[in-house]
Amino acid sequence: MGPTRKRDLLAAVVVAAVVGYLLVRGAYKWFPPITGWTGVSLLGVAVAVAGWGFHVRAKIRDGEIGDGPGRLHPLAVARSVVIAKASAWMGSVVLGWWLAVLVYLLPRRGTLRVAAQDTPGVAVAALCAAALVVAALWLQHCCRSPEEPPENTDAAPG
Repeated sequence: MGPTRKRDLLAAVVVAAVVGYLLVRGAYKWFPPITGWTGVSLLGVAVAVAGWGFHVRAKIRDGEIGDGPGRLHPLAVARSVVIAKASAWMGSVVLGWWLAVLVYLLPRRGTLRVAAQDTPGVAVAALCAAALVVAALWLQHCCRSPEEPPENTDAAPG
């Protein structure tokens, strides 16, 4: 399992945005109100993932991997990589969705009162999704062993 490629995540954002825009065009009238709190749960997950990244990085730098009290088991690092990859992919798809909604709403803010009310909440949700992607990539970076050479992520299979 190689590192998650940023171009693959970008492709997921674009595909989700295109599909999301098509869905929003037909279904926006049935959406519930979108508030500033709509996407904040993603920020909570992003903070947790980034915090775990700092913890893993500190343990790896201190050489606290292996068996024993207070040490990070290698399987925990492997599981952390899986969480990082899943979070990056999910954040990318959700970011694409919220960008699609934002692109739909921005030109309609002057004509649809509800579009003007929903725009700030959608922008907050998109930023929180982007924060999740960044935090996931940070966690994945932190899970590298210190002696691992930097890789060219565009050439690595993923």
